[in-house]
Amino acid sequence: MLINVGYGNIVNMDKVVSIIRTEAAPIKRMIQVAKDNNMAIDATCGRKTKCILVMDSGHVVLSALLPDTIENRVNENQYREEQNQ
Repeated sequence: MLINVGYGNIVNMDKVVSIIRTEAAPIKRMIQVAKDNNMAIDATCGRKTKCILVMDSGHVVLSALLPDTIENRVNENQYREEQNQ
């Protein structure tokens, strides 16, 4: 299932392990380590990073959307798929 994570950037939600807010210091360190190892994918389009999506490949996708917004998009997509079946 493909979900828009902001500004035209799309992520395969089947590959997402977790969606995390970026407020805590350990998460900020995780982002810096991912950037240093070229494992960060910036989908913010220059805006403030509000959450990260940790992928099963170890990559970290930076998003300017709140985790709640992404969760709502996933739930809407699942609801639409259920209605089509």
